[in-house]
Amino acid sequence: MPELLTDRLLLRRWRESDLEPWAAMNADPEVREHLGQLLTREQSDAAVAGMQADFDERGFGWWALEARETGEFIGRVGLDEVGEDMPFAGVDIGWRLMRSAWGHGYATEAALACLAFGFEALGLPEVVASTTVNNLRSQAVMRRIGMTRDPADDFEDPSVPEGPLRQCVLYRIPAGMPTDYTTRRDTA
Repeated sequence: MPELLTDRLLLRRWRESDLEPWAAMNADPEVREHLGQLLTREQSDAAVAGMQADFDERGFGWWALEARETGEFIGRVGLDEVGEDMPFAGVDIGWRLMRSAWGHGYATEAALACLAFGFEALGLPEVVASTTVNNLRSQAVMRRIGMTRDPADDFEDPSVPEGPLRQCVLYRIPAGMPTDYTTRRDTA
């Protein structure tokens, strides 16, 4: 599993020490506001196991996100295959950070490293991102990393029950679009 380095962040394999702060994130109503129900510790642990297995199987997925200056786990970021039940296909980029990491530009910095990996290492022709209509913070990150939205692509997420989280927006960025990122890739 490759690690990605940016000026301030390390995108790395998950560690046992990440499980507790990851579970705390998934039990935080503000972090989960646009994601649905809170997760138990068992559900959070199972999610990490699944993310690690996916990464091992296909060579990309969800990295644990660490602040290099402190060594602190601050969230996850990565690339994932779009589910078959969605009205679009491809590889999706996403992020989830602890509240204490919000507002520092970490999501943008990490997402740019993921885009570079997706386009350069994986040769992806395009990367997509989706979120709820009301998740304005994530939409701002999508715009900052060069993604664009066509309202005709907006959709209802079939995996979400009726309610405010069902209506979603879709952003895209094709390979070759200029992005402003500085990243170093290590294969540790």
